Amino acid sequence: MTLKTDFSTASSEAIIAALCKRLEEIRLSRNISQAELAENAGVSRSTLTRLADGNSVSLDSFVRIMQALDLTSHLVALLPDPGIRPVDRVRLGGSERQRARAKRQDAARWTWRDDEPGA
Repeated sequence: MTLKTDFSTASSEAIIAALCKRLEEIRLSRNISQAELAENAGVSRSTLTRLADGNSVSLDSFVRIMQALDLTSHLVALLPDPGIRPVDRVRLGGSERQRARAKRQDAARWTWRDDEPGA
């Protein structure tokens, strides 16, 4: 049961299909029927059929299915900890960043006056 999809280069559809396939394999390895998992997760059986077919389901359904399969500890691994660097904490006066800063626009490239045409 190893994922053969390279998530760094795969399309979102391929990643969704790989994750759905993994959840379906886990369900089958635990000998849980779709009806039983649907009831425990609070989703419809058709949602599990879509999942088994590798089609996308809502994030809410995905999380509910993960909870029903007792896989919530693995949800933390989906996103890295955005921990603030100590240098940034000092620069921000101990507070956490609340919004992203606007990108700086590159100033017009500086040149020597003699590099300009006609100078």
